[in-house]
Formats: sequence, C-alpha cells, structure tokens
Amino acid sequence: MRIRVIVERGAQLRLRSAAATVALPGVDTLTSHAHWEIDVTGTLDVDLEPTVVAASARHLSHATLRLHDDGRVRLRERVQIGRCNEREGFWSSSLQADRHGRPLLRHRVELGAGSLADDVIAAPRATISELRYPATAFTDAIDARSTVLALAGGGTLSTWQADRLPG
Repeated sequence: MRIRVIVERGAQLRLRSAAATVALPGVDTLTSHAHWEIDVTGTLDVDLEPTVVAASARHLSHATLRLHDDGRVRLRERVQIGRCNEREGFWSSSLQADRHGRPLLRHRVELGAGSLADDVIAAPRATISELRYPATAFTDAIDARSTVLALAGGGTLSTWQADRLPG
C-alpha cells in the first residue's frame, strides 16, 4: 500500500480512521508493506486507529516526512502484535523526517517474533510512538507513561511499550 499526503501552506488536515487495520498473512506471503510519503507546509495531525498484526503476519511500514517552512505535524502510530493469545506476528516501522532538507529524525522500531527485543519471558507486543513538531504545536496530552525525547532540531518523540495497548 502506498499513501501520499500533501498539506499546503495554510491548510490543516486531520487524518483519522474508523477502525483498526488488521495485517493478516496471505496465501503467497506473510509480509505486507505500507509506504507513506508526506509533505507538510501547513498543519498535519495523524492519529489512526491501531494496526493489529495477527497470526504469523509480518507488516513493514516506512514513512518519509518532509516539513517545509512553517509546517507543523503530529504523527501518532499505535501497534499491537497479535489478537487474543497470539504472539508470533512481526512489525517494523521506520520514519525518516526532514525539515528544510535537513535531518530531523531517523527512527526505527521493531516488535514481535524475531525482533531484537523478542523474548519468551517478557517482550513488548504493543507500542505507541508520536512525533510532534514543533513540540508545542498540539494540545493533546502525551501519555504520562511514555518516554519523551526532545529532538536536537526541535520537536519531540514519545514512545511507549507494553504487552497490550491501553483501552
């Protein structure tokens, strides 16, 4: 799946979804891909319902974000490995964010079977990741359980991991 988002100067776009995305293994392949190309000169707020990687599926996501001029962005991603009692799925997400053609963030997270953090005793199977630029651009509270990192070029990256998504 390929998704291209362009937010022009003065425009405001809020992206939401009606339901979770479920990645299932296919007949010919276990792996699905999502590629996001995002250009922002206005304001973009992305907060989709969670992605659930079910059964033995593998889901690979990559986003390229380019911020221009006074572009503002909130990009929130929520992922759950497995439905009830499933632990064998795998998810990988990478984000390449630039502002004015200079690197703002290079970020990669993996969860599930075969990931670096995979462990039969205790390994996270859920994550919430959120990029905000600038840090003060959005009023929604960041979950107090998250780790929040200030980025050298401005903005913040918050991450949270556990066995199950809240709610």
